[in-house]
Amino acid sequence: MAKTLVIAEKPSVGRDLSRVLPGPFTKGEGVLEGPEHIITWAVGHLVQLADPDEYDPKYAKWRMADLPIVPRKFKLVVRDERSRKQMNVVKRELDREDVASVINACDAGREGELIFAYLYEKAGSKLPVQRLWLNSMTTGAIRDAFASLRPSAELHTLEQAARSRSEADWIVGMNATRAATIRLRSSFDGAVSLGRVQTPTLAILARREQEIRDFRPEPYWVVDARFLALPQEPRRAYDGRYHAGANPRIADEREAQEIVAACQGAVGVITKVEKRESRDRSPLLYDLSSLQRDASSRYGFYARRTLAAAQRLYEEHKALTYPRTNSRYITSDMVPDIKPIAALVGAQPQYAAAGSYVTGLDVLPLARVVNNEKVTDHHAIIPTLAERHPVEKMDDDDRRIYDLVVRRFLAVFHPEAVFENTRVETTVAARHVFRTRGRLLLVPGWRGVYGEGVSADAATAEDDDEGTDQQLPKLEQGEQAQVHRVAFAAKETKPPRRFSDGSLIDAMETAGRLVDDEELREAMKDSGIGTPATRAAIIERLLQVGYIERDGRALVVTEKGMNVIRLLGEHALTSPSLTGEWEHRLAKIETGEDTRAAFMADIASFAKETVTQLDETLKDVRIPRANLGPCPVCHQDIVENRKGYSCWSREDPGCGFVIWKAKAGKNLTTQIARELIKTGRTQRPVTGFKSRAGKSFRSRLALMQTEEGRWRVEFDEPWAREGAKPPEAEDVLAEAAEAGVDRVGAELPGAEPAAA
Repeated sequence: MAKTLVIAEKPSVGRDLSRVLPGPFTKGEGVLEGPEHIITWAVGHLVQLADPDEYDPKYAKWRMADLPIVPRKFKLVVRDERSRKQMNVVKRELDREDVASVINACDAGREGELIFAYLYEKAGSKLPVQRLWLNSMTTGAIRDAFASLRPSAELHTLEQAARSRSEADWIVGMNATRAATIRLRSSFDGAVSLGRVQTPTLAILARREQEIRDFRPEPYWVVDARFLALPQEPRRAYDGRYHAGANPRIADEREAQEIVAACQGAVGVITKVEKRESRDRSPLLYDLSSLQRDASSRYGFYARRTLAAAQRLYEEHKALTYPRTNSRYITSDMVPDIKPIAALVGAQPQYAAAGSYVTGLDVLPLARVVNNEKVTDHHAIIPTLAERHPVEKMDDDDRRIYDLVVRRFLAVFHPEAVFENTRVETTVAARHVFRTRGRLLLVPGWRGVYGEGVSADAATAEDDDEGTDQQLPKLEQGEQAQVHRVAFAAKETKPPRRFSDGSLIDAMETAGRLVDDEELREAMKDSGIGTPATRAAIIERLLQVGYIERDGRALVVTEKGMNVIRLLGEHALTSPSLTGEWEHRLAKIETGEDTRAAFMADIASFAKETVTQLDETLKDVRIPRANLGPCPVCHQDIVENRKGYSCWSREDPGCGFVIWKAKAGKNLTTQIARELIKTGRTQRPVTGFKSRAGKSFRSRLALMQTEEGRWRVEFDEPWAREGAKPPEAEDVLAEAAEAGVDRVGAELPGAEPAAA
């Protein structure tokens, strides 16, 4: 009897599929076999694009004369020895005489299509293929997907887009990285990593970092007063901030002192009380980017940590739909599932009231939820319609992400929240005006799903200079108010904030433009940098190659990262809009509006232009090594070298003082070295260290001298002084699923150094 071979993306998915297909299944090495089906898996990218020296041995050496490298036909190679073992299993099953057809059951998206396409091509199979397209891993969803298998030809344009993305990253990354590295060998240690998506993302970060460095704080003052409305019974207290017109900032300290003196103990008049009603619509459903953004803002999660939790909720717990989506809508055929899903999650006490509201609606508000045209591969992330959601088996990360998605799903069917906004002006000494803002939640609406009034202030918070919203007593225009106390405070203008994972994903989604409006961001997302599935990996890539570092939630650009962007200048490779346009074209290839041939021709031309420009602009560039000032021992200059910071050189051996760069899986930056040299220890914990088990941790550092007189950088924490192992950081990245790591772990596959 002829059998069908089902190729999943990872073993866990293969096991889930076997529970739906006719059994029983017997387990073999890398395979499950039943009476009608054989199930095997890819374990992520088993096959990848070959390195340049696979085309010609001369490419093993990096020479400008050999660039650009643009293969006429790309070669495929098995990724590594671990992959080779499973690839042999897949090829063996494809070659069996009793296998008559194949089902592609890799993840339903561009990268899943690529994983299967490369594997199938490398195996040399000619068997007919059908596509299993899953939005959910529940038993019912898997059964329905097998009942409606799609012809592989139907996904041809998706495969074309996937191959184009992979080859474009190879061409641009490989050539730009080689050209820059060749020309900057004397200035940088190791490869100068450039890439189609990585470099414009770094440019966004570097330009913000330069704004922060160029920023010069300016002092200003604010005056705050506490008022007691008269008569004093009942007590009606409120706060106000002095404004000159619309400006709360006072440029001169003496002026602030004069205002305080004039208002001290005075009686003012409430000269304005304005009330207006405002309405606040619920946010759209989550796609991956907006979920990562919220998790970063609320919990400080890194983008990859959020993705890993969402992937577990999809694969292991079967509680959420497919997470690697860029849509925030569902399709019209899903409408009958809305109330059953609300009832399912509403069985949990914390969602009972919101779930009951949705199930009790006679007519569901669907205008902002259902949009068939805005759902391509996958719909928004929502809870699944399953028998139950195993919340008790979820870890803390999983529960937090699950809670975000469930509450967002329920909230979108609730009415607008209604606020009463009050603006009060109190005039003191006939000319000093103090403004007060009040905000009262009249109708919780969708905000009630999160707890009445929750985040109402945060959602409307303006610049801190304006003062914060407060709960106000009843006040009437014309009433008098006693100044209970008044004081001024000194402040400074603040630089722009560094990006966090969430805010950087925001910027990547809108190709570097600052866009707060949710609807406008939706309209721009097809022209963003990268895709929801790859943005977390790009951030990790920038960390890996030493262009950025984490400082708490902030992403800080290193000197190497800053220098790379400075040297590239206005090169198109740094332009977020350029890669955004390319992503838009890839989306058009998926829909058949653009062609793979035209796109790849443009990529080849761009690579050629880039090599020429980098060759010309970087040829004579020399970046001097950082000078960290006098040595604390011999007072000679400490200079950065390849492995550390020391006062010795070829001409002068110095006193032997050195701070080695490498420390527990991290390179100590010039900023850290400067602080150690100046004060002997770091004031704040340094992030990014790795334990022997591969876990991330942070620690303060101290410069210490051994009994032999050698200087060493040691961890300056109680656990280190007691000889204990470093504690596991609370915000360690959650481990991604096997194939998830393989699939998003690098922008450019292969062993080529830092070419993504």
